[in-house]
Amino acid sequence: MASSLKNPNVFIGPRQGAALNAFLKKNKYSSIFIICDSNTLKHCLSPLVLSCISLKEAEVIELEPGEDSKHIEVLGSIWQTLTDFGADKKSLIINLGGGVVSDIGGFAASTYKRGIDYINIPTTLLAIADASVGGKTGINFSGIKNLLGTITQPKAVFVDALFLKTLPTRHIINGFAEIIKIALVQDKKFFTAISHLKINSNYNNAAVIKKAISLKTGVIKKDPNEKSLRKILNFGHTIGHAVESLFLEKEYSLLHGEAIAIGMIVESYLCLTLKRITKTEFNLIHKSLAVNFKFYKIPAEDLARFVEYLSQDKKNINKTYLFALLKGIGKCDPQVKVSRAQTGKALAYYNSKIANAS
Repeated sequence: MASSLKNPNVFIGPRQGAALNAFLKKNKYSSIFIICDSNTLKHCLSPLVLSCISLKEAEVIELEPGEDSKHIEVLGSIWQTLTDFGADKKSLIINLGGGVVSDIGGFAASTYKRGIDYINIPTTLLAIADASVGGKTGINFSGIKNLLGTITQPKAVFVDALFLKTLPTRHIINGFAEIIKIALVQDKKFFTAISHLKINSNYNNAAVIKKAISLKTGVIKKDPNEKSLRKILNFGHTIGHAVESLFLEKEYSLLHGEAIAIGMIVESYLCLTLKRITKTEFNLIHKSLAVNFKFYKIPAEDLARFVEYLSQDKKNINKTYLFALLKGIGKCDPQVKVSRAQTGKALAYYNSKIANAS
């Protein structure tokens, strides 16, 4: 099934080999490079190549799994490999993996020789619901999440939920955070339908996945370069990215969705204090997130560092915090000024009243 988004085409369904093969034959690429991590190399690469004869001669670039690969040195090694194998303007990068692979692979493609085509084949629920669609690419820099990057649309996205069978439960739950987010900012009825779901390793609800992708692509079609409306997709991410960056320094780091779940509950409390949602709505959001996510405390000794990360958020302008905040469940304003004092009170409430894990 192709979405209505003019670029990229999003194909959703099982056994995408035939569609991918037709796409590659139509575009006649001079060379193909598959970027994957060691997990997708082990579990996903062989089935993909077996299903698509056009990939028989593709070069494979393997990354280590995890956020540490979103580093400028790793990006440089990808550029070097492309150069060593003579990649040209008619070459293609295929990102086979989760959000890390699509983020850095898309960035490599968007900058190599001032841009070559790339496609995403997401293998995690997080990548399916978020990273693979929309064209945001990037790496972390100076300890700050996604500080460097581009908005460059993939040529196509091929979604096969069968890849989810390769994932542990924690990584399935990780992706569900982004599905909750798109429901909260776009569709109250959808949120109500999914708010009670307990996610396990067998989760593979094609209807929910298609709905989440449809909602996101609808936003991106109206604002591909994130000038206004698309910023609603940042709900939960101002606090969430700071949480994620902070915990990357810890022995136990959080996955992206786990951090965004914390971001959504803190930012929902901000919405409550600013009278943008009711107490009943806040409780519904809290209850929904608590079904699948732990709310880790932000240690008092780390608050100064946390504020540093907040101050580096790329959405800020003139040192002013700009949040995407709900206006009731199912609606969101893309840019709302929030003071440091208001943010501090929300964090204090979260640590004292909501956080249940350390």
